[in-house]
Amino acid sequence: MRKLAHIRPGVWLSGIVVLVAVAWAVVPGLFASGDPTESGTTAPLLAPSGEHWFGTDSVGRDLYTRVVWGARHSLSGALVAVAVGMVVGTLLGLLAGSFRGRVDAVIMRVVDVLLSIPALLLSLSVIILLGYGTVNAAVAVGVTNVAMFARLARSEVLGVASSDFVEAAYGSGGTAWSVLWRHILPNSLTPVLALAALQFGSAILQLSTLGFLGYGAPPPTPEWGLIISEGRDFIATSWWLTVLPGLAIVLVVLATNHLSQALRRIDGKVLR
Repeated sequence: MRKLAHIRPGVWLSGIVVLVAVAWAVVPGLFASGDPTESGTTAPLLAPSGEHWFGTDSVGRDLYTRVVWGARHSLSGALVAVAVGMVVGTLLGLLAGSFRGRVDAVIMRVVDVLLSIPALLLSLSVIILLGYGTVNAAVAVGVTNVAMFARLARSEVLGVASSDFVEAAYGSGGTAWSVLWRHILPNSLTPVLALAALQFGSAILQLSTLGFLGYGAPPPTPEWGLIISEGRDFIATSWWLTVLPGLAIVLVVLATNHLSQALRRIDGKVLR
């Protein structure tokens, strides 16, 4: 309890924002009971009010309802993207750091190629191959994160592989694969998991960018990037169509990044 008392208020606030966003994604009906895709239910382009907190869009849909239900698509897509990048990248880094030699050289040259391509261009190329949609956009974003996870995992594996307990595991008769999965991998995952938490916010931004450009979920899906894209033609007269959904994205991303940074400092110490 004493440790919790020393946690900064910003960490608590970030945790609350993330919990609200997760609750929106898991049970959106508790926060907004309307249909996020049904048009014509109210007058279009109504300003924010007590009845419509975020106003209404150009076809009369409640914008707050669409933002709440959009959390399910954006957060689940970010989760898929981080999972793809972490699993594939960690596996490549594990193989490169464990077997070294030609295996290491080939894998790291592939990683270098991925790093040399701008993330947006790479994700667009993957989407063109896979097709549009939330899942395909998430996979595309995950591919752009593979290189970072691979390099981090490789550096951790190289450090762990030279440890005394790994040498002892080999000396006691352990095979290369058993030592790899039972000793090297578990002791290399902590920094990888920290990077995964940090990349979650970045994945939300990347998916929103793809949705804004029209490469994500098709209309009338309530996806955060698509919601902003639909309101950009009315920004001069109906600012809430872009500002309020954009503010929701910024708050969730900042809270996620701040919380992940704080969690990295826990490791037996009181947050300062």
